[in-house]
Amino acid sequence: MNQTTRKYLSKLEDLFSFSPADAQGAAARFHEEMKRGLDGQTSSLRMLPSYVGRPTGAEQGRFLALDLGGTNLRVLAVRLDGRGKAEITAVNRLAVPETVMRGPGEALFDFLAEGVALFLEEHRLDPKDHRDLAFTFSFPVAQSAVNAGVLLNWTKGFTAAGVAGQNVVALLSEALRRKRIEEVSVTALVNDTVGTLATKSYADSSCDMGVILGTGTNACYPEKTGRLAKGGFPQPGKEMILNLEWGNFDKLVTNPYDEALDRITLNPGRQRMEKMVSGMYIGELVRLILLDMTDRGIMLDKKHRPVLAREHSVSSEQMSLSALGEDFFAAIGIPDVSDRDRDAAAHVCRIVSRRSARIAGAALAAVVTWMDAHLEKKHTIAIDGSLFEKYPGYPENMRCVLEEFFACRADRISLCTTSDGSGIGAAIIAAVASFGQEQKHKPALPRIRKNR
Repeated sequence: MNQTTRKYLSKLEDLFSFSPADAQGAAARFHEEMKRGLDGQTSSLRMLPSYVGRPTGAEQGRFLALDLGGTNLRVLAVRLDGRGKAEITAVNRLAVPETVMRGPGEALFDFLAEGVALFLEEHRLDPKDHRDLAFTFSFPVAQSAVNAGVLLNWTKGFTAAGVAGQNVVALLSEALRRKRIEEVSVTALVNDTVGTLATKSYADSSCDMGVILGTGTNACYPEKTGRLAKGGFPQPGKEMILNLEWGNFDKLVTNPYDEALDRITLNPGRQRMEKMVSGMYIGELVRLILLDMTDRGIMLDKKHRPVLAREHSVSSEQMSLSALGEDFFAAIGIPDVSDRDRDAAAHVCRIVSRRSARIAGAALAAVVTWMDAHLEKKHTIAIDGSLFEKYPGYPENMRCVLEEFFACRADRISLCTTSDGSGIGAAIIAAVASFGQEQKHKPALPRIRKNR
């Protein structure tokens, strides 16, 4: 590696640095935003109520789940045994065409309903039998009940028209009726983060936070309902899971590459933390850096520029190859690259992915200290997503931040891979909601009067 390359990478290290002091400052600002959100003030953390608490592990039954979390749609059948065990008994997967993601809203919901119809047909489930369906909709939603919520804004590249500001459960229910699926009732609207928390806490009562670190990033935790200024929530004094929508946190220091990325996204000015952390965007940050290095004559030949000039030509999955010592450039369609350029690209991927993990670790620490300021209890964090599960070194970089925050007490925090919160977890939330309704409508026991 020559001196020019080393100088460039040294400057890049500084631009993407996220020091222990930066992490502490970010956590303090995170607390300020959490408080503002809970108090009903304008905040980049939405603190959205889910209208359910954590499961007890005793919930049982058979449920359908419809999972729209990104470019794939899944329809699942889930069985809960009432003893902390959940099982997927059938599943279908469908790719969501880009034309559906960015076309009319009605076409998107018709696509979802068609997915349910195909599932019932393929698995020979009688469409005349009544079934409860949990709808995992992993976008910012303001819920007004466990089975009602309005889309605030699209993320993850979706722009389907006429959906923002609408009740997405009503839109899905109408689409199901159009497909003559009369006996499927949408009984729960679930964010994938909430589902991830529910999945782990169904079997482990110490689980009190759900995190997504994949295409997007988000988190949730249980909050005492008495701390919510918005009011009107059931069971005062109990807890309710809150969806932070932490991808929108905007109190982090950005650099010129972050700003360049923000300008070319579909939602400039929004989801600022997500654009520094999530799998959908860190590949784009690497692409912009490599394009800049090519334009400066630091790496590659000019003939390779068209590959790097194409948006989303670099993914987080391809970045992870460099961490395994594999040929990153071959994966993105640039063959016969020098060892020097491969080493430089691996260094760039390491710089960008490390900052991503450290920001995620600081945000996680902020939520844990909000719940338990002195870390007096054990906290199990359920985490779903390819960055955490598959990117080499990512969990370790997150844990480094926790150790900086908490020193020896960091071992009270367990980071647990928790897959399929958007499927199993959705069914569990539907069961929690169903159990709550049963309890609500049970006749009151007669009061026994004592003789005086």
